[in-house]
Amino acid sequence: MRVSELRFTVADVAGVRFAVSPANETVMSMWAVRDPVGHAVHLPWIDRARVTLRRPEVAARVRPLVELTWPRRWLPDFLTPAARPDVGMAEQLDQIAATPPQVVVQDLLATVPSGPLSPFGAALLADPRGLLPQLVDAVRVWHDEAIAPDWPRMRALLDADVAYRAAQLAEGGAGRLFAQLHPSLRWLGDRVVSDDPFERDFDLRGRGLALNPGVFTYRRVLWNLLEDSLPGGAYPVRAIGTLWERAPAPLGDPLARVLGAGRATLLPLLDAAVTTTDLARLTGMSAGNVSQHLSALHAAGLVARFRAGRRVLYRNTEVGAALLRAARGT
Repeated sequence: MRVSELRFTVADVAGVRFAVSPANETVMSMWAVRDPVGHAVHLPWIDRARVTLRRPEVAARVRPLVELTWPRRWLPDFLTPAARPDVGMAEQLDQIAATPPQVVVQDLLATVPSGPLSPFGAALLADPRGLLPQLVDAVRVWHDEAIAPDWPRMRALLDADVAYRAAQLAEGGAGRLFAQLHPSLRWLGDRVVSDDPFERDFDLRGRGLALNPGVFTYRRVLWNLLEDSLPGGAYPVRAIGTLWERAPAPLGDPLARVLGAGRATLLPLLDAAVTTTDLARLTGMSAGNVSQHLSALHAAGLVARFRAGRRVLYRNTEVGAALLRAARGT
């Protein structure tokens, strides 16, 4: 079996962090458009995205991105920069645009083992300074046209995952985090072993590791592990099957009659720690309405409230979880 190994120092363990990357989602979404069978969970979005991509004015400008995102081909690291907390799409586009030409060349050549470069990839290799702006424009256009309309929904799911993983790290350390992050990962005390085809032996060298959940990441963890890249990894987000569902309906009339429709809608979403903003995005309720319902659930002992940095998170208590199990008949 082929594996990669990421070697950690004490500083690297302390430097494990989580963030959401809009640039990664924009770039990796092309895999879903090109391979809908492999990304069947995203079919509602894929149908809309394909209509968008057929518009001539979009297709022409997005072509450079299309050519660099063939399914099952590696992505150049500079195109998926490791995310930082609260980073926005504009900042990540600026980061991609500022990639030194020699790094563009290095990252493109690193993808060749997975398949030959596309015509645009070969042209970018020959003239990275001249053609990189076309690629940045392609990413920007695709984000604005295909990702931005659904970004609040995606962001809510990604933020909920980050809160869940941060709690795992705080409560159980790196061993628990990596053991549960993905089935392909194993923590061996001073290193992560990853079952993957990349076969990297990589020393983090005190730079830490930036991890981001991915809506369009599937099957395995994808690493940014070139020497000139900030070490990072994209892993499949939890609960991806809920992403394109409409606002959850209450779990039947009895529970809604006891709690009210709004509170019965929120309770099933609190299996993982989430913020008021996350819940507003997922349900379409106003943040004020969500806050009122959470206050009532908290007062009844069904929901716990705690602080993580500047954010206030909510999660079901054992009593709330038991009530859900009873409503589900499990």
